[in-house]
Amino acid sequence: MTTPTPTQPCSTSNLGLLFRQVRDAMWAQMERELAQAGHDLTFSQFITLKELAIGTAGVTELARAAQLNPGAMTRLLDKLESRGLVARVADPDDRRALNIHLTEAGTAIWADIDQCGRRVRERAMSGLSDSDREQLYRLLEQVRDNLSLSGS
Repeated sequence: MTTPTPTQPCSTSNLGLLFRQVRDAMWAQMERELAQAGHDLTFSQFITLKELAIGTAGVTELARAAQLNPGAMTRLLDKLESRGLVARVADPDDRRALNIHLTEAGTAIWADIDQCGRRVRERAMSGLSDSDREQLYRLLEQVRDNLSLSGS
């Protein structure tokens, strides 16, 4: 392998761009899928409902999962709460904290929008064998872990 010179770009310089394009395409396809199924939800709202389908969470946890700042997550929760999909309940152990959970309506909508997510993931992976899919996940997890190591 040759070392790139200052005027010669690194051959892997498009890796970050490719990751961004894949992420953006997944988000856009998910929003289209949700709209086609009759759900007026953004990708961030989908991720929030997905996290809450797993269990109760706080604003900070949800913001991290949806890659939003806490203020933006609060506004997103306001919208979901006004639609009756989530409820905020005071944390019995910390009066300052709120626990957010799905309502009955939120649980009902989750069953349908989860299928939207499955269709998007299947579309993204079409043409890949099961072993290719497993290898892709392993490789992406390795790249993520390589970049997440602290102190490196």
